[in-house]
Amino acid sequence: MDLGVRWKLHGDGRTPAPGAVVRPDERLSWPRTIGLGAQHVVAMFGASFVAPVLMGLDPNLAIMMSGVATVIFLLSTRGRVPSYLGCSLSFVGVAAVIRAQGGSSATVTGAVFVVGVVLFLVGVAVQRFGARIIHAAMPPIVTGAVVMLIGFNLAPVTASTYWPADQWTALLVMLFTGLAVVCLRGFWSRIAIFLGLLFGYGISWVFDRVFGRIHSVNGGTAAVDHWRLDLSAVGKADWVGLPSFHAPSFQWSAILVALPVVIALIAENAGHVKAVGEMTGDNLDGKLGTAISADGAASMLSTAVGGPPNTTYSENIGVMAATRVYSTAAYWAAAGFALLFGLCPKFGAIVAAIPGGVLGGITVILYGMIGLLGAQIWINAKVDLRNPLNLVPAAAGIIIGVGNVSLKFTDTFSLSGIALGTIVVITGYHALRAMAPAHLKSQEPLLDSGTSTYDKHEGDGSGQKDERGQSASS
Repeated sequence: MDLGVRWKLHGDGRTPAPGAVVRPDERLSWPRTIGLGAQHVVAMFGASFVAPVLMGLDPNLAIMMSGVATVIFLLSTRGRVPSYLGCSLSFVGVAAVIRAQGGSSATVTGAVFVVGVVLFLVGVAVQRFGARIIHAAMPPIVTGAVVMLIGFNLAPVTASTYWPADQWTALLVMLFTGLAVVCLRGFWSRIAIFLGLLFGYGISWVFDRVFGRIHSVNGGTAAVDHWRLDLSAVGKADWVGLPSFHAPSFQWSAILVALPVVIALIAENAGHVKAVGEMTGDNLDGKLGTAISADGAASMLSTAVGGPPNTTYSENIGVMAATRVYSTAAYWAAAGFALLFGLCPKFGAIVAAIPGGVLGGITVILYGMIGLLGAQIWINAKVDLRNPLNLVPAAAGIIIGVGNVSLKFTDTFSLSGIALGTIVVITGYHALRAMAPAHLKSQEPLLDSGTSTYDKHEGDGSGQKDERGQSASS
C-alpha cells in the first residue's frame, strides 16, 4: 500500500530549479528538508499556541497532538496534500461560551469531539457523493455568514477579558503585529502573530522593570497587583515530561454550541485543498473528502485525550508559496519537531505565561481576521448581497451571533449566540429560497469557488451563464 512516504530527490537536492517546484512526492536533501520542517513549525507557532491558551487547554498537549494530527492527515491523503494541522482558532469562541455556562475543559473537549465525528462523516459523504452535497446544504452565503459570526462573536472576550488586563501593552502589541503583517515580506509576514507574541513578552518585561506591578484582573474576577510577565512556573517545570491528559465529558448544551463550527472547518479544508492544487498543478478534487475525514479523525483523537481540535493552516501555505517546496517530507519533519516540543513542559510553561495584555493586542487582530474570512468567502464566490434572499438570513444570523441573542425554551435549555445564529442562517436561507420568486434564485458556485467541476450542467457540458456571470438556475 502506497502511504506517500517515499520521495524522489529533486535535482541536486539543494534548491528548486528556476521556475520549478519541489512536488509533494519529491524532497530536497535531508538537512534542508528538516530545516524546512522547523520553518513550518515556527510558522504555525503563533496561532497554534495562542488558541489552546485562549481555550484554557494544555499548550504542550496541543502542540504534541498537532504533530500526531499531521501524521494522520499525511497518511490518509497518501502524501498527496501537503499540510500541517494545528489547533483550530474557530473553536475559541465556542470554548468561551461553554466555560461561561459553567463548563469545564472536559466539557469543551467533549463538545469538540462530537464536531470531529460530524466532520469525519461529512468527509465520508463527500467521498461518496461528491462536493455537490456541500453546496446543496451550505452555499457560500451560508458559509460566509457562519464563519463571520463565529469570528465576531469573540469580540466581547477581547474587550472584557484580555484588553483590560493591560491596555497599553495591548495597544502596542496590536500596532506592532499589524505592522508586521502589512510591512514584512515573505516568510516573516507569515509568522507575524509569533513575532507579535515575542514583542509582547519583551515589552511586558520592560514595563515591569520601569513601572513595576500593574493593578488589573489577572485570571480572576477582582483586580489585584501583579507582574505583567510572571515566569515563576517556568523555573519549576521539567525539561522532559508528558503533558496532562483528560477524558472528554458530553453535555447537549455544549455540543449544540460547538456544532456550527463544522461549517467553518469544511470551508477551511476545501480552501486548503484548492490552494495546494493550484500551486502544485495537481488535480486534488478527489482528495477533498479524504482531507475533511482526516481532519475529523485527527480532531477526534486529539480531543479524546484532552487536546484541542485541529485544522489545516494557511500559514504553512504561505511558507510553501515562498519556498516553492511542497514536499510532504518537510511536514513529516515538522510533525517530529511538534512531538518533541510537546514533551517539554518547560516550553509549555513559557507559552502559558503569555501576559493578558499581549493576548489583548493579538486577539483584536486575530478575531477580526477570523470574522473577515467570511467576507472573503462571499467575495470569492461573488455573492450578491443586493439579493434579499442572500441578505436577510445572513443579516439576521450575524446580528444574533455577534450580539449573543438568546432564545429560551425552558428553564434549563436555551439557544444563543453562535448556535442560534447558525440555525437562523441555514434554516432561514433554505426556507426563504423555497418560497422566493424565481427571479431571486440563482445557482451559486461551489463552497470553495471551484474545487470541483460540478458547476457545469450535467449532460450538456455548456456551463451556461446568466447576465451576471453566474450559472443559470436549474
